[in-house]
Amino acid sequence: MAFHNDPVKEVLDSLSTNAQSGLTSEEVRSRQEKYGPNKLREKKKKTTMQRFMDQFKDVMILILIAAAIVSFVVICVEKNWGELFEPALIILIVILNAIMGVYQEGKAEKALDALKNLSAPHARVIRDGEEKIIEAADLVPGDIIRLEAGDFIPADARLLHSVSLKSEESALTGESVPSEKEATAEVDLKAPLGDRHNMVFSGCSVTYGTATAVVTGTGMDTEMGKIANLLDGEEDGQTPLQHKLAQLGKYLGIVALGACAIIFAVGLINNLDPLHMFMTAVSLAVSAIPKGLPAIVTIVLSIGVQRMVKKNALIRRLPAVETLGGASVICSDKTGTLTQNRMTLTKAYVDGAADVEAINNANSDAIKNLLMYGTLCCDGSVVFHGTEEQHIGDPTETAIVLAAHKNGMPKEDLNKKFPRLAEIPFDSDRKLMSTVNLIDGMNIVIVKGAFDVMMSRCIAGDLDKAKKYTESMSEDALRVLAVAYKEIDTIPENPTSEDLETGLTFMGLVGMIDPPRPEAKDAVAICRRAGIKPVMITGDHVVTASAIAKELGILEEGDRAITGAELDAMNDSELDAQVENISVYARVSPENKIRIVKAWQRKGQVVSMTGDGVNDAPALKAADIGCAMGITGTDVAKGAADMTLTDDNFATIVDAVREGRGIYANIRKVVGFLLGTNIGEVLTVFFAMILWHKTPLLSMQLLWINLVTDSLPAIALGMEAVESDVMDRKPKPKTEGIFANGLGIQVVLQGCMFAALTLVGFVLGERYTGTVEGGQTMAFMVLALTQIVQAFNMRTEHSLFHIGPFTNRTLNLAALTSTLLVALVLFTPLSTIFGLVILPWKMYLIGLGLIFVPFVVMEISKALGLIKKRH
Repeated sequence: MAFHNDPVKEVLDSLSTNAQSGLTSEEVRSRQEKYGPNKLREKKKKTTMQRFMDQFKDVMILILIAAAIVSFVVICVEKNWGELFEPALIILIVILNAIMGVYQEGKAEKALDALKNLSAPHARVIRDGEEKIIEAADLVPGDIIRLEAGDFIPADARLLHSVSLKSEESALTGESVPSEKEATAEVDLKAPLGDRHNMVFSGCSVTYGTATAVVTGTGMDTEMGKIANLLDGEEDGQTPLQHKLAQLGKYLGIVALGACAIIFAVGLINNLDPLHMFMTAVSLAVSAIPKGLPAIVTIVLSIGVQRMVKKNALIRRLPAVETLGGASVICSDKTGTLTQNRMTLTKAYVDGAADVEAINNANSDAIKNLLMYGTLCCDGSVVFHGTEEQHIGDPTETAIVLAAHKNGMPKEDLNKKFPRLAEIPFDSDRKLMSTVNLIDGMNIVIVKGAFDVMMSRCIAGDLDKAKKYTESMSEDALRVLAVAYKEIDTIPENPTSEDLETGLTFMGLVGMIDPPRPEAKDAVAICRRAGIKPVMITGDHVVTASAIAKELGILEEGDRAITGAELDAMNDSELDAQVENISVYARVSPENKIRIVKAWQRKGQVVSMTGDGVNDAPALKAADIGCAMGITGTDVAKGAADMTLTDDNFATIVDAVREGRGIYANIRKVVGFLLGTNIGEVLTVFFAMILWHKTPLLSMQLLWINLVTDSLPAIALGMEAVESDVMDRKPKPKTEGIFANGLGIQVVLQGCMFAALTLVGFVLGERYTGTVEGGQTMAFMVLALTQIVQAFNMRTEHSLFHIGPFTNRTLNLAALTSTLLVALVLFTPLSTIFGLVILPWKMYLIGLGLIFVPFVVMEISKALGLIKKRH
């Protein structure tokens, strides 16, 4: 049944209730059994153990565990207990990675909890002919409830009777102004939520007037409940980074197993000891898989999170950092996100003036007089707490009151100086509000309301000119109110509209708007420069939304603005064909928002959705990354989002995108560094076994290189500052692999270079000393220290001198630490444990020359353009 479209009598009959006496206690009990409590259904949460076990579903993690088990078995067979720390290290990394994952995702799925908290705790209800206050959870369809200003609405309800009722629905519909409600309003069957003026909705609040209503929906059957269902149905998809790392794990596993099999086969063919060959193969597998990659990537993302907190962005899920950096479309709610969510007086016109006047802190005397009269005819107020403003009442009224205050006329002073003697409250039929104030000893009637209504009640003033300015301001998306007045001798005992609101003298017009945030325009411009498409999605009217969008640069030449009704008329194919040309969506529903997000996703775009209201939550969750406002945002939006802007500043999104891009670039650097060096290790062992049936590096030596020269420089590389040109590049495509733009080829070639240099060192060391140990010592030194040099090479796609070779202080410290740890096993008694020997000083000089070859090669490659740069 369409409760907003059917006559009241049919609604009452369908719910089997009585408007005067309500339901009986017996009927209430029966319906509570049928419909259940008036609560939102809570989604079953995963336990901590379930979340912990989920961390081990990743292919890379499974390979690490397998490697640890194999290593442990080999150690047990050989009874080489001194090497037990190898599998222990692997297991430790896996466990730490799992704990970090559980911690980061422990606060997930709070959207339904937040929705639940929005439900009103108590309700005034008529049952058995008596008015009672009950817990809102006990309401049932058919209950008769009473509402007044300040009440939260406990359930969806059809109005039976209302007096000047207004409901704050911005969290549900996106409207920045309270919606006028009228019990007798006739509403179209297909009207969106924002236009259902004879209905009130759960989780919203009453800002003005009183009403009696019949409950039509409770719990999950309310509009709030439908949003909860949408949230329940939208699963958290994997981010692009998670997909890429999952693929990387599979590829590395295949390569590692293949290499192990080849090495093992070669050893058996050449009649080498099977157990020794198996250990060599395991060592190769350990080298092939960058064991620290998942942990290091997590650390890099965590560092990014810390940076973003300093820039007023809180991240709920680590991979969301990288995803935001790849955002190619930002779907932004208007109210409270691009605008200030506060009506502000911007223009005024006084009868007889040559033009409109912009509102400021020092307006003309005529405008001040208009603001004074308008303020005297307002019930809203603005309270100041230091430098902060608290707006109480209707936003259109508080806009007038604030403008008067800024012009040196606080409402409290005006009320004392010109006391109110009588009034007729605003109602949606008259669209007027009137007061009688004592001004300079005279009884002055002040009337405020819509100009089209006021015009017929005025007998003085240039109404034609006023009409022209009303239309002009309306075209600029301003909400226009007219002010008129007259003097009366005596005040009627029970004033009526006919007594006070006729024979008026037109005084002037005030125009107001929910203004754009000052920083939003620059933020939109930077987004466009970065190749990001901004899209406005709002529950507001299309004229208002279009005006704001044009001012901000979102709606450009050739772009379209459409309504939710027009969107509903399109099927998915039609939407897909037009979505790239639509920049503004007005009067939309939560379902519309999800359709828009998914239409862009079908285009292969990485979609970010920003918003602050309950109505944004499903789309926040469906988007690749949801971004909620921290101050004005509801708990629902924050719970559904991946990121929260703590300062509600749209410009913070630009910083977040910049940081996200920088972090993804750093992850590419880390991955390139780790895989390049690890490929060097694999190729070194592989070709040495193939060519000479010898192991140039022992298992312990490989492990020390991985532990010391991989981890510390890799983490430091992840802390590299964001490069200055990162926002001059286009967003990376959603399907782009982590090895795009030549990184894969670069990694392989660099791995070959490291292997060649290490094998040269091995051969020279063995020949010069006459022992395999001498060759292994030379190979260990060259491979370990070339990796440290390579960490500096990977800092930038430009020349290292372009950013300064030693500007990353963390990397400087990491490189120094790694070098000292390498030296520790080269030049102390520990060398014996690691199978190393002291070399002649000439070998150290030759090794030093080999170590700096990668630096020279990389600088030449960058200068010749062989290292590709993103554009």
